[in-house]
Amino acid sequence: MKPVLVPGGGSPEKLGATITAEGVNFAVYSETASAIWVSIYDELDTEIARIELDGHDDHIHHGLVAGIGAGARYGLRADGRYDPDQGYFFDPAKLLVDPYAKRIDRTFVRSPRLRLHRDEAVDTAPLVPKAIVVGASNKAVMPRRRSPQFFYELNVRGYTMRHPSVQGPLRGTIAGLTTKRVIDHFKYLGVDTVQLMPTAAWIDEGHLPALGLTNAWGYNPVTYFALDPRLAPRGPQELRTMTDMYRKAGISVILDVVYNHTGEGDANGPMLSMMGLDARTYYRFVEVDGKQVLVNDTGTGNTLRGDHPAVQRLVIESLRYFVEEMGVSGFRFDLATVLGREPGFNPDAQMLQMIKSDPVLSKSILVAEPWDPGPGGYQLGRFGKEFHEHNDTFRDDIRSFWKGDQGKIGALAGKVAGSAEIFNFAGRKPSAGVNMLAVHDGFTLVDLVSYLDKHNEANGEQNRDGHNNNYSWNCGAEGPTDDAGINAARRRDVRALLATLLLSRGLPLIQQGDEFGRTQNGNNNAYAQDNEITWLDWEKADGALVDYVSALNDFRRLHPAITHDHFLTGQARHGIRDVIWLHPDGREMNEGDWNDSHASVLGMRLQTADEDLIVWFNRRIDPVLARLPEGYWTVGLLSDDQAVLPLADGAATLPPRSVVVLLKGQIPPSQPQETPPQQPQEVPPQPETPQPAPQPDTVPGEQPQELPGNEPPEETPTE
Repeated sequence: MKPVLVPGGGSPEKLGATITAEGVNFAVYSETASAIWVSIYDELDTEIARIELDGHDDHIHHGLVAGIGAGARYGLRADGRYDPDQGYFFDPAKLLVDPYAKRIDRTFVRSPRLRLHRDEAVDTAPLVPKAIVVGASNKAVMPRRRSPQFFYELNVRGYTMRHPSVQGPLRGTIAGLTTKRVIDHFKYLGVDTVQLMPTAAWIDEGHLPALGLTNAWGYNPVTYFALDPRLAPRGPQELRTMTDMYRKAGISVILDVVYNHTGEGDANGPMLSMMGLDARTYYRFVEVDGKQVLVNDTGTGNTLRGDHPAVQRLVIESLRYFVEEMGVSGFRFDLATVLGREPGFNPDAQMLQMIKSDPVLSKSILVAEPWDPGPGGYQLGRFGKEFHEHNDTFRDDIRSFWKGDQGKIGALAGKVAGSAEIFNFAGRKPSAGVNMLAVHDGFTLVDLVSYLDKHNEANGEQNRDGHNNNYSWNCGAEGPTDDAGINAARRRDVRALLATLLLSRGLPLIQQGDEFGRTQNGNNNAYAQDNEITWLDWEKADGALVDYVSALNDFRRLHPAITHDHFLTGQARHGIRDVIWLHPDGREMNEGDWNDSHASVLGMRLQTADEDLIVWFNRRIDPVLARLPEGYWTVGLLSDDQAVLPLADGAATLPPRSVVVLLKGQIPPSQPQETPPQQPQEVPPQPETPQPAPQPDTVPGEQPQELPGNEPPEETPTE
C-alpha cells in the first residue's frame, strides 16, 4: 500500500512519529514554517511519497499517514520565509531529520550542499540520514535508586576498539561494553557509575574532513533521541540491553548529554534539522546592526534556547526517554550553564527547575559541568542540592600541589576536606562535588606527569588548540624515555595522585585507562583522533596499577572516617574533632604553618568513635620524618609500593612523593611498640627485609642537593 494522508486524522499530542492503528502520526513543532512535509523513502533510498501535514494546532504541524508502520524511513521538509539576516532559513529542498527521531539509518556526513543558502534545485536527501519509525516501546524502568560513589568516564569507541574480549563487529559499539570481562573490570575497580561520553548521533566539525580527521568524542550532536549508528548499529535496543546488564551487576549507567548546541553550527553550517524547521525557536539570536546573529555562548557556532517551551519539552522528553525506555540512571550535562541562560545564567531558571522537579528525572543522577565559554559562564557551586557538579578547582589545586607550586598547602587541605568554600551552603554536602584529576579534555593521568607542554600537532591546528595551563610536569624528560629513574618517578607520582583523589571528601571520577597508565602521547585535546591515540591499548595495561586502584577504593570503603559525607571542619562532634591538621614535627598546624609558602608535607588526622587514622601527603623528593601522636600506629596504605615506611619511636619516615595512611590500634601484648607490624590485611604486604631510605629523585631542572640542617628547600618537579 502506498503511503497516503488520512485527512484530518492527525494529532498534536505526541511529537515525532507515533505508530497508531491507522498508520503513523507525525507531529512537528515550528512557529514560523508555512508548510511541513513528510518524505517517505524505500530501502533503496528513493523518495516514494511526499505528504504535507494538514493539521496545525498551537504551532504543531501534524498529520496521519496510512500505509506505513514500524521500520518506515522518513525525513521532514519545511517551507517559509527565507531571510538569513533575520534568522529564517527555510528551504524545502533540504531534507531534515525529525528532532524526535529515535533511530536513524546512517551517520551524518558533511557536504557544501548542506549549507544554509536556499537552492531548490539541489535536493540534499541523498546526503542526510533517514529517520526510522520504531515499534513497541520497552517496559519502562526507573533510575537505580542509589547514590553514586565512584564515577568512570569512557568513550564507547575508544574503550572497546582494541579490547581483547571485544571482537569483530562489536568493537566500537555499545554492545561491546556488555562482554563479561568489561563488566568484571568495573566490578574489580569498585566502579558503581559508568559515564558514557556522548552517544547521540553527531557530525564532524567543518574543518575536519580536509584534515582527514573525524570527531571521536561526540560533542557535536544533531539529534537528541537517536543514538549514533556507529555506536548502536543494530538500533537503540543495544543501549537498553547494556543498562539492564549493568543494573544486574550493581552499576549505574549515565549519559553525557549536550543540550547546549548542535552540529548545525553557525550561519555557514549545514542545515540538518532544527535550523531548517525553526531556527528562531530552537536557537538563541541577538540583534547586531539590525541583523539577527546566532549567539555563540558555547564556542561552537550556536546556542540552544533553553528558555523556550519547545526546547524545554524536547530536553525533558528526551531525558525521560533515556531513563524510562533505555534504562539509564542519570546524566552528565555538558556546558550545563546553557540550560540556565535567560540569556544570563539563572540558577532558578525554568529549564533547571523542570529537570529538578520532574517525577522521573528528579530521581536520576544529575551531574553538571558548571561552566560554558560565554559571558558569566563559570557557575561552579550554583546548581543546587539536586545536582552534583564537576569540581575543576579540585583538579587544578591538587595538580598544583603535587607539581610543587608554592603556597599550596592550604589549597590541598581545602580540597581533600570537601571544597567547603564552594559547596557548604543550603544543605549541600561534599558529595555535591565530583573530584577528578583528568578527564577526556586534557592530559591523561600518565601524560600529566610525563609532559610539560601539550603536543597536539596531530590535530592539524599547529598545536594552538587545547588547554595551555595544565599544571603538568615531566619528571625530567619530555615524553617517553628509557631512563628507569624517570619512569619510576612518574609511576610514583601517578600513584600519589590517585591516592589523593580517593582519600578526599567528594565523589571521585577517573577517565578510561587512567587506572592502567594510558597515554595519548601528550595530546590534551584528542577530540578528532578516532584512532590509536584515543583507542585504549589494553595490551600495554599496567596490571599492578589496576590492582592498586582497586585496593585504594576498597580501602576507602572500609574506612568510614574517609568516606563520611560531611565537610571537615576541625570542630568537635560528640567530643571528637573530625580533623586535626598536622605539621610533620607532630604538632597541630598553626597560622604560620599555613602561610609558609614552602610547606610541602601535611598530615590529616581523621577520627570517629570507631577509628583513628592519619593521611600524610609528602610531595618532597626526599624522605621526611613525621612525628606521630601518642599511640600504636600501623601502616594502612602506602602509595609507593617500591618503598617501605619505617615506624619507630613515635615517628614515621615518609617516602618521597608519597601518600601514607597510618591506622591507630591497640598494642598487641606479644609485640613491643617499637617494632609494630608494617601492613594490615587490607593492602598488599611490603617486603619483610628492611631497605635503606630512598634517595632523592632527580627532577626536571634540579639535582639532589646537600640539605642544610633539618629543613630542606622546596623541590619543584617542573622547572
